[in-house]
Amino acid sequence: MTFIAAPTGYPTSAQFTATETDLGKSVSATDPGVLDRIRAALRTLPDQQVDAIAAGAAANPDNVKRVERLLPAAKFDEMFPVRNIKYTYLNLLKGIGKFPAYCATYSDGRDSDAICKKLLVTSFAHFVQETGANWPSLTPATARGYPDQNNAVLATMPQGTAIPSHHQGLWYLRESGYQEGSAVGSYQDCYTGQGSTIFSVFYACGFNSQGATLDYFGRGSKQLSWNYNFGPFSKAVYGDPAVLLDDPGRVADTWLNFASAVWFAVTPQSPKPSMIWVVDGTWKPNTVDVANNMTPGFGATVHIINGGIECGGGTERQQVINRIAAYRALAGEMGVVIPADEQVGCANMKGFQPGSAAVTKVYLDKGWNYNPSNPGGVSWSCQLVDYQMPFSLVNPGDYQLCVNYMFRGQVFWKGNMVIDNTKQ
Repeated sequence: MTFIAAPTGYPTSAQFTATETDLGKSVSATDPGVLDRIRAALRTLPDQQVDAIAAGAAANPDNVKRVERLLPAAKFDEMFPVRNIKYTYLNLLKGIGKFPAYCATYSDGRDSDAICKKLLVTSFAHFVQETGANWPSLTPATARGYPDQNNAVLATMPQGTAIPSHHQGLWYLRESGYQEGSAVGSYQDCYTGQGSTIFSVFYACGFNSQGATLDYFGRGSKQLSWNYNFGPFSKAVYGDPAVLLDDPGRVADTWLNFASAVWFAVTPQSPKPSMIWVVDGTWKPNTVDVANNMTPGFGATVHIINGGIECGGGTERQQVINRIAAYRALAGEMGVVIPADEQVGCANMKGFQPGSAAVTKVYLDKGWNYNPSNPGGVSWSCQLVDYQMPFSLVNPGDYQLCVNYMFRGQVFWKGNMVIDNTKQ
């Protein structure tokens, strides 16, 4: 991607900053504090501090200390006895520490410990569905026969007793059937020419040693998949989408195997709220949500994760039944009370629709308005939209990047110009 020289009359950096500020004020006028809420949700701890996290360390971040108190290592072992050996307790602590909003301290009277426990149970129930062995006859003796699952805790358990399904989470580190370096064309929104999405440009696929585009199959406890998820996650952690797009295996082999799930949990993706906002009560359904049967509870988090496939239709699909069973079982073990009226399923939910309380108009897209002061009437502007784009007011400077791309950007592929946004 390159940008042609700014034409005469093009906005200055100061003008871009002023316009971005004004847009932020307009957003806050209709939804007070929304940008601050999102920025707080996405705040990250510097890697130097994350690397210093250690079980029981006095200097651990507050949210990590809370998790250690509510979920000691022994309890983690009990809940995930067959986990892949790279899903360590320390990796969990580091993944949570990276994103301070997860299991944060609430200063407005909400019960921080209760919210944290419910958030952990919710996350873990999804781990069971996404990464569980789903092997009814699986015993500790059998699991010990797999080197990648041979955790020390297995030797302390009755060897011939079947392990409950809700304790079989974190078996898979990578999606079954895939391995690093594969390139079979799955989970790729890579640039292929006309019709390719803008995400294929800003979250461009990496290449393997044979020159084929990498696969972004499921990795880690959330089974993060697709380059348009690896890219934003990489940007959140490293400030650069290309780091994980070029090396997606890190999401499996390092503390990112938990951090990827935590990132997904804290990130609102309009029109969906973040999973945390569903659990902690920040998302409060409006009349549109109520009409669509969208209410806070475990079912809404299923909709956030995989609603297009698993929700609706009037009858709970097996995947959701599995998630609910794990949620109820793990909640019991963590002492989390599930209210009788909590909507734990999603068969009758219609999803987060336009007009939902979760819709946030903070993304940016090309401004198509006519400006007679500019050559040809081009706007040299971007406008606020409520659908996902690579640009957002949440990230200072994205407004100028949006305008530059939409009006000055050129994209080259294998030496040929394939996108020319300079032709208005």
